[in-house]
Parts: sequence; C-alpha cells; structure tokens
Amino acid sequence: MMDPLVERTLAAVWHPCTQMKHMEQDPPLAIAAGEGPWLIGTDGRRYLDLISSWWVNLFGHNEPRIKAAIKDQLDKIEHVILAGCTHGPVVELSERLAALTGLEHAFYASDGASATEIALKMSAHYWRNLGRPHKNRFVSLKSGYHGETVGALSVTDVALFRDQYAPLLRSSVQLPTPDFRLAEPGESAADHARRCAQALDEHLAQHASTTAAFILEPLVQGAAGMGMYDPLYLVLAREICDRHDVHLIADEIAVGFGRTGTLFACERAGIQADFLCLSKGITGGYLPLSCVLTRDAIYQAFYGDETARGFLHSHSYTGNPLACRAALAVLDIFAEDDVIAQNRAKAARYTELMAPLAEHARVRHFRQLGMIWAFDVADTGADFAARFHRAALERSMLLRPIGATVYFMPPYCVDAAQMESAVQSCVALLG
Repeated sequence: MMDPLVERTLAAVWHPCTQMKHMEQDPPLAIAAGEGPWLIGTDGRRYLDLISSWWVNLFGHNEPRIKAAIKDQLDKIEHVILAGCTHGPVVELSERLAALTGLEHAFYASDGASATEIALKMSAHYWRNLGRPHKNRFVSLKSGYHGETVGALSVTDVALFRDQYAPLLRSSVQLPTPDFRLAEPGESAADHARRCAQALDEHLAQHASTTAAFILEPLVQGAAGMGMYDPLYLVLAREICDRHDVHLIADEIAVGFGRTGTLFACERAGIQADFLCLSKGITGGYLPLSCVLTRDAIYQAFYGDETARGFLHSHSYTGNPLACRAALAVLDIFAEDDVIAQNRAKAARYTELMAPLAEHARVRHFRQLGMIWAFDVADTGADFAARFHRAALERSMLLRPIGATVYFMPPYCVDAAQMESAVQSCVALLG
C-alpha cells in the first residue's frame, strides 16, 4: 500500500531532475524527521544520510545550535529588503567570511546556481566598466557542473542537463579536465594536471582579449562522479589567469565548508580566486543561502556616481536574516568544535575502514579527499544507479550514485560504527 504522503506528492509536487512517470513505480522516500546523520521515514524506518541531503547538511539533522540561532532571530526580524536597508546578521556574516577568505565584499542570493550567475555577470560587467566590453566570454572544464539556470548551464558540461536547453544557452568553451581518472597510462595526477593547465594556457593565449573568466570546481567535480584532481592545477590556473588578465571563479558551492579537508578547497592549493561562490553547507543545510565573495579591486570598478555602473542584480530574499544567522552558527561550530582537525582524524580512520571497498574486484579508482569518498563500479549495466539506490534503501542507507560512481559525502557527525556498517552493506551489494 502506498504511503498517503507519497500519493499526495505524486499528485501535486513536480520533483527536481526527475522523470515523474518513473516515480509511480519507484516512489520517493517519505521522510517525517531527522536526527544526526539519520533520516526517519513516515513509517519509522531510519536511513543513514550518506549524501548529506544533496551535499548541504554539515553537522546532522536537528542540530541544536543552528536551530537555536534561527529561533532567536525569529524574535527579532525574519526578513527585510537589502536594497536600502541592512541588518546585523548580514553585516557580521560578511565580515567573518572576509576575514576567513581575504575577499572583502559579499553579495548574497538563495541558491548555488544564482551564485554562479552573479559571478559571471559581475566579471563581465567589471570588464565593461574598465572599457573592455569585448571580454565577455567564459571558459570552464569538461564535465564541470555549475548549476541549471541559463547562465550557469552555459558553463556546465553535463549533456543530460545541457542538451534539452541548448538553444537557450550562450556558447562557452570547455577545456580538458584534470580529473586524474583521465590520466594517460604512467602519467601521475600532477603530470596530468600540468598537461591540462597547458591547454588552458594555450587557449587563453589566443582568446584572452574576449575572455572574462575561467570557472571551475576546485579539486572535486561533483556531477562528474566526484572527479578529483591534484591541487597543482589550481596553482597553475591561478598563474595562467593572472598572466592573461582573466578572472578565476572558484565554484565552491559543493566543496566549501570543510568537505575537502580545509575550510575552503582553494586553501589546499594556497590560492585566492577573484570570485568565490558558496552555498549548500553555508547554513548547515537549514535555509537557502548563497554568497559570492570578491576582491576590493573588483568592487571598486563598480563604485561611482552612475547607477548603470553599479552591479544591477537582485533577489527578493538577498541576505535573509534567518539564513545569515544559520550561517553564523555554522561558523561558530567550526570554531568551537575544531571541526577541520576532527574531520582530518575521522577521514583517516574512515578511509581505513573502507579498505574492503577499495580492494573489491569490481571497484575502480577508489578515491578520497577530506570527507568525500568515491569509487567507480565495473560491469554495472545501464540502470545501475537506480538499482543501487533502491538496494541501499533496503539496507537503511540513502545513496544516489552518479552513473557508475558510488560516493559518500556524509554529515560530519557520522561515527565510525555507522561508516563501517555502510561499507559492509556496500560490499554486500557489489557481490
């Protein structure tokens, strides 16, 4: 018998990235509550949330400190227009993010794709304000993903998302990805990174005069199946963009806030992007919020008497006080709990626990970076992702493989016993 909540959702809700007809045979999981790393179904069953509910949840469901911050803010102001007004939480959050990144100015929206749109528009508008309007094209990496609004999709290279909307998109150039799974035989991850960086250098040598920015996902290409690459590529990309006078946009929407072992992925390479896009974990998974951070030199190019010189972009819920308070609570937890150091210890321990997966005969390219683990599965068949997802649910795990790639990106509160159980279940599912 179908859960009444599922019946109602099939009648009324249009789910994201979903062929709704398939849901009639493969209904969605009906969730009533959450607790730590667990999701609790309407039937009382518990599921280990190994994907942090689309990579957003950092410290577990029902985290008391984030809830307390939001509740406190509810008694003050829930929202106020940020055009012509300001408020304490958005100012404090901007100041703290600036101190953490060295990027002095913050512009807010509500989701990751909007952050990408903002960074792209801001870069092109910057060059226009400098009297170089022809610098309005963009470069990204093959297999990169930056969102599904029209501008973000224009720099995304995932055919499933792009092809249906190709007539709406502005053309951009995709260059070889440093994903080390694509290295030549005998080629190290660093050597592969150098070869891909050379392709970027050669392209910009010819097209820098019309290129505004190069956008990438630092260290991990999420939608590509957690494609990981050597930090050397970021170092070289920063040098190349500087040499050719092109902006570097770091899309840390998925990998920011500790996922890669440092607070922000760019830190692992010791670089600073011109634009840093943040979302997902910024509020710990509690409220929609995104942010683009940029340097003062870029901000100054918009500063003047003419309205048209200013950055002409807005969202109704820009800088929402409730979301900003959630984000401030997240930063507090990082500081109070020494999360980065704890995660490094957990990552080392959990990687040891995953040895049975890494050594499995069907597993290829087992990889780990910070609190992200992934592996590719051989001999899968066309419907592997859906089958594995359903089988994992039967074993009380929420996993959503990307093609033939299975990955874990759990909340940081997951413990060793839970991870060991998940590994054992996955080994059993692989046969």
